[in-house]
Amino acid sequence: MPPVNAPTNKIRTCVVDGQLSVRRSVARWLESDADIELLAQLANGSEAGRLLAKEQPDLVIVGTDLPDMRGFKLVETMNAGQPPVVVMLAANPQDALRAFEVAAVDCLLKPLDETRVAAAVRRAKAEVNRRRTEALGSKISHLLTHLQAMEAGRALPAAVAAAPAVPAEGETITRDRILLKTGGEIYFLKSEEIDWIEAEGDYMKFHAAGRVHQLRETMGRLEERLDPRRFLRIHRSTIVNIDRVKKLSPDFAGEYAVVLQDGTKLRLSRGYHGRLQELMRDAL
Repeated sequence: MPPVNAPTNKIRTCVVDGQLSVRRSVARWLESDADIELLAQLANGSEAGRLLAKEQPDLVIVGTDLPDMRGFKLVETMNAGQPPVVVMLAANPQDALRAFEVAAVDCLLKPLDETRVAAAVRRAKAEVNRRRTEALGSKISHLLTHLQAMEAGRALPAAVAAAPAVPAEGETITRDRILLKTGGEIYFLKSEEIDWIEAEGDYMKFHAAGRVHQLRETMGRLEERLDPRRFLRIHRSTIVNIDRVKKLSPDFAGEYAVVLQDGTKLRLSRGYHGRLQELMRDAL
């Protein structure tokens, strides 16, 4: 049996509504969801405000009309700190429209339908998981910045310590690792794992072990931040890991193709011949 305060990945949820039948119905539907931990069923805003401040749930399902206040007032109070994801339950269409003004992810009109509630809960769960991933990315970015500062023998800047940057789409690049956030997942890509990189519009595509990861970055900035002893630009839109190069193969019109260990052929532009030949000569 796990300890009482053991961490959980479940989505901690509260239901707040003045109607007992509504609370019970929503609670019954939630209890069948393995991702949800139902913390409480609450009948009024004052009681809810105290519990929400103490428990800080991930998700709150709240009615627009509570016995002692409007549900919107309760939601505005929650927005003062780190607000939970909110789904609202409305008795009329006017309240349903206003619900989105207070950043509710969904609003359900009474009488409630189980299928519609399930769809709203799925949307809310997705938003909770998105926020968790973003928070994790922020912590990881802060940790990497701290480690890099320690490796360089300098103190962590106070501004960074106070407000670490969140990688919008995968922003952290160092000489030995790249932190990529793709599709809600975070990848730690070591530089030696990268086979080659290509530019495509506003994005850079990293080819590594048969997978492709994207990062919003310019070719020029990326080239400056990669280790020049390992990575070489062979074309205006291509960077290659020199350790992956197997051979240079004559192509057409006096050009050469760079052939990688896995058989991938990349075009070598004339303007980049010299640096590649120099690196390969040094490796012999």
